Amino acid sequence: MVKPGEIDESLYSRQLYVLGKEAMLKMQHSTVLIIGLKGLGVEIAKNIALAGVKSLTLFDPAPVVLEDLSTQFFLSEKDVGKPRAAVSQAKLAELNSYVPIDVLDSLQDQEQLKKYQVIVATETLPLERKIELNNFCHAAGIKFIATETRGLFGSVFNDFGEEFTVVDPTGEEPQSGIVSDIEPDGTVTMLDDNRHNLEDGNYVKFSEVEGLEKLNDGTPYKVEVLGPFAFRIGSVKELGTYKKGGVFTQVKMPLKLSFKTLQQSLPNPEHLYSDFAKFERPGQLHLGFQALDQFQATHQGQLPRPFNEEDANELIELTSKLAVQQPKVLGEGNSVNKDIIRELSFQARGDIPGMVAFFGGLVAQEALKACSGKFTPLKQYMYFDSLESLPDAKEYPRNEETTRSINSRYDPQIAVFGLEFQRKLANSKVFLVGSGAIGCEMLKNWALLGLGSGPDGKIFITDNDSIEKSNLNRQFLFRPKDVGRNKSEVASEAVSNMNPDLQGKIKWMTEKVGAESEDLFNDDFWNGLDFVTNALDNVDARTYVDRKCVFYKKPLLESGTLGTKGNTQVVIPNVTESYSSSRDPPEKSIPLCTLRSFPNKIDHTIAWAKSLFQGYFTEAPENVNLYLTQPDFVQQTLKQAGDVKGILESIADSLNNRPYDFDDCIKWARLEFEKKFNHEIQQLLYNFPKDSKTSTGAPFWSGPKRAPEPLVFDIKNPDHFYFVVGAANLRAFNYGLTGDEGEPDISHYESVLANTNVPAFSPRSDVKIQANDDEPDPNSNSDVGGDALEALTASLPDPSTLAGFKLLPAEFEKDDDSNHHIEFITSASNDRALNYSIETADRQKTKFIAGRIIPAIATTTGLVTGLVNLELYKVVDGKTDIEAYQNGFINLALPFFGFSDPIASPQGKYNDKSYDKIWDRFDIRGNITLKELIDHFDEKEGLEITMLSYGVSLLYASFFPPKKLKDRLNLPITEVVKLVTKNEVAPHVKTMILEICADDKNGEDVEVPYITIHL
Repeated sequence: MVKPGEIDESLYSRQLYVLGKEAMLKMQHSTVLIIGLKGLGVEIAKNIALAGVKSLTLFDPAPVVLEDLSTQFFLSEKDVGKPRAAVSQAKLAELNSYVPIDVLDSLQDQEQLKKYQVIVATETLPLERKIELNNFCHAAGIKFIATETRGLFGSVFNDFGEEFTVVDPTGEEPQSGIVSDIEPDGTVTMLDDNRHNLEDGNYVKFSEVEGLEKLNDGTPYKVEVLGPFAFRIGSVKELGTYKKGGVFTQVKMPLKLSFKTLQQSLPNPEHLYSDFAKFERPGQLHLGFQALDQFQATHQGQLPRPFNEEDANELIELTSKLAVQQPKVLGEGNSVNKDIIRELSFQARGDIPGMVAFFGGLVAQEALKACSGKFTPLKQYMYFDSLESLPDAKEYPRNEETTRSINSRYDPQIAVFGLEFQRKLANSKVFLVGSGAIGCEMLKNWALLGLGSGPDGKIFITDNDSIEKSNLNRQFLFRPKDVGRNKSEVASEAVSNMNPDLQGKIKWMTEKVGAESEDLFNDDFWNGLDFVTNALDNVDARTYVDRKCVFYKKPLLESGTLGTKGNTQVVIPNVTESYSSSRDPPEKSIPLCTLRSFPNKIDHTIAWAKSLFQGYFTEAPENVNLYLTQPDFVQQTLKQAGDVKGILESIADSLNNRPYDFDDCIKWARLEFEKKFNHEIQQLLYNFPKDSKTSTGAPFWSGPKRAPEPLVFDIKNPDHFYFVVGAANLRAFNYGLTGDEGEPDISHYESVLANTNVPAFSPRSDVKIQANDDEPDPNSNSDVGGDALEALTASLPDPSTLAGFKLLPAEFEKDDDSNHHIEFITSASNDRALNYSIETADRQKTKFIAGRIIPAIATTTGLVTGLVNLELYKVVDGKTDIEAYQNGFINLALPFFGFSDPIASPQGKYNDKSYDKIWDRFDIRGNITLKELIDHFDEKEGLEITMLSYGVSLLYASFFPPKKLKDRLNLPITEVVKLVTKNEVAPHVKTMILEICADDKNGEDVEVPYITIHL
């Protein structure tokens, strides 16, 4: 366990990059009360517990009933009759050992309630009681949230008090950039057409401005955006005249918000719109939810019965009366939408896992905002529905008979979708690729809705990863005892226990889905599926699965998260484009000359430090081992492009300056510090003095080029000291020596360094430094003299004298704090930042950038998975109307919700025949001959095949000589492939894809689908 006031980075590593250390510490001092522990309350509690508040308290004295199992994943049939809170407490306590879970017996003691920072009330409290509780919270400075779901409808209300301060409204990294000019009117222009990425109303501060030095005092200036490359900060005439230089950095300014109480806001609500295509819906539901509460009050707490017209008419009447009493809700001239209110009545007893997951993620994030002040809270109401998820009325008729209770755990879902549709869900065969964060949430939802649980149902899961401690923070099916086990196996066990109907219905695997596993994931496997769901964290795997879904014409549910952001995509055969149809632009790389000599951002120095780590402790030992074991290693290396001199120098240093004890490693580390942060900087300034000019007469050290300063080693400077500590320990690891055991002894380092001879700098005239990226690299093989390489080769010891000697390369591992990897990279990066007057970064930020960590938090994962499962109903229903589906884009930090229709698959044409460019293909049955294939296309499609290929092998071309064609035309396709590739078609292959080039009836080259040969 970590000390109080510290954060367990091994558990919260990814969440830290979403919330930041300050917000995390605030949360760890916050207490939250959840009222109501049906599905929604427990979903919220689960996400908050995973996030790590000081304590979580539960209130729900009601006993468990069977229908609770529809969305309450911690309950089982044996819990029926037990208090909800007591059963839930034990299960929630397993999620996070840092968060105590308490149970409250009563809400009557107001003094007791005052100890909570946030109170969340779910559907178990009537509106009147919520109003009373909210009024108390508002007066006591307690943040209050009310939320409920009714079938495919849901709502949330926030009251964070009359004055709530948001410390960081967006959570985005502050923008920064280099200035090229500041005009007297305050117009700031960017250097080299680099976008500033600011918005009107943002604030910036300046540093390193010459001529307007008063701008450098840290004062924030409000921005007026003039375009992507310029903004205005107001007149600077009185401050002087701009000369050169300058860096702007965005300043996050606190945002103050004021909230009304539930009672004050009901007649005139402020809405956050979740879907602008349903602009009129929030007002209707605002009245409808109030009417539901009134209905319950007059029917002994009972909600309207599923598809009961009498109850629906009563709810419509209640809603209409409320519309008169609260005229501002619908606005002048608007009336109650009876169809929407009728549907709300029909579904009121429904409890849908996808809706609970959506609101559970949203509300938990709002509670975390209330605790930390990080991100902008929802203000003040949000209503959301997914009526598009309802099945086709003709195929799955919904009425009182089809939606009545059958006394099962699925009753609240049957109440919305009907019994026949529930059976269709249960008999679905689905494939989940990945069982990490999204995969765990997906399986939980599937277990609750009974997917794959029927006699013909099946769930296939594969994941080649094992569970790590850092997974436990957001992959909630896993517990500390599971660390080291296969994710797919543990996830399968967990959801089978959650819903016994899944016992024997899940097949878990550990194979990676890819070309290497096509004998397992073969034609029979793919053809036997109803749809596929991705829960992956890399683009390559996603595109592979996407290609398979296109080939086998299977619907694909796709989603992803990045911190508080998430997206969902639905891929439907012959309806939408595929996942691979659109790709993100490639990540911008850092120019090499910037990395080597001219950094201006901490990202540059971190990338440089990681490269230094790889060079010193991974590549150098690997090259030494290759040199000692491969007789022709030097000759092969000399033929390569790149830094051959550097490779040979590292081998020579590793073998000729071999350490024999840890003190030798300390001395080496100290000399490397001098070399990297003093001598190389002095050499750079020798080549390009501070008063250097470019060929055009402009100062060389200007714009992005910052003139560096050499560092003078100071053991009391932590960045200097820990560079030596990290480098010494890593070198010791390479050579199998014992390094520091525990914390380094600074006095020992001092004594060793006192006896270390550090040579003085002597400039070299033969050193060439690349000044710009468009110049050739002077360190490449072609620019290094042969004599120098010969001398280096001659300095290498004879491998035969070192028989059996081997170095141990260090493989970069970001999550082991004892291995000195992040310690070395952080100190090396910061020392280089000190060289160039760049603001240094702490270990956490360095680890995030160097480790390429994807920020993640359970709230976003839960919400995104909820959206996917609302689309899943449409896929099971087999909808073919593209407007029925929605791709979702969310950012919980803002908060923002955006939905759009999927993009339709593109259409093509040949010989007056239309086809789908993504989903259509020519299906040929049987292992026909090449001639039969050519004749088939000529006669049936009016196409003359000009070229035919299998993979990279050309099987046929119209320009082939007659003798070559004669050998092939009468052979079956598999034999042609064998003849050309010299390999048999593998026995497990039942379909072959042939790419085709063809001319139409007019002799014009046309784009046509590929050919699938079904063997």
